[in-house]
Amino acid sequence: MTLFRTAGPDVEPVTLADAKAALRIDHSSEDDLISGLIRAAREEVEATTGLAMIDQDWRLVLDGIPPNGLVLLRRGPIRALTAVTAYGADGEASLIAATDYQLDALSRPARLHFDTPPGDLRTLNGIEVDFTAGYGEAATDVPDLLKRAVLMLVSHWFEFRASFGADQQPVSMPDGYSRLLSSFMSRRLD
Repeated sequence: MTLFRTAGPDVEPVTLADAKAALRIDHSSEDDLISGLIRAAREEVEATTGLAMIDQDWRLVLDGIPPNGLVLLRRGPIRALTAVTAYGADGEASLIAATDYQLDALSRPARLHFDTPPGDLRTLNGIEVDFTAGYGEAATDVPDLLKRAVLMLVSHWFEFRASFGADQQPVSMPDGYSRLLSSFMSRRLD
């Protein structure tokens, strides 16, 4: 099973102006650095929480459907299921009809249940599930706590930028970062 992003977000959840205001910077000489920190902080928050903040396209590739017919989509929230494609033993692609599966986008992680699993798939990468995940297309759609976590990381990393080399980053996570994300974290009972 492989999950990868096929199209990234069009905007960041925090604007350059917001980050500069938080950093109390009124010049433009470090705009490129701050923009890079915003992007890196968004990616860190998304990796930590398993969420997509701004709408982005993802693809889950599976060898086959599990025996119970249930596939977990571990990037959310799911906005749309774009396509489910099966690859036959000879490599021919065919779309699986929406009537052959059910999507539970409310669960976390989202669940895709196949009522009628396709048969005779190629041995490797027989199923592709394409979907859009995110809170929306604009920064205003993203929950405030997630945006605050991004700003906290940007501020922290900006502060330590000269003390440590690029190969040593991130040096640390700021106090309170985990607390901001705690309500968005998936918890497992083992």
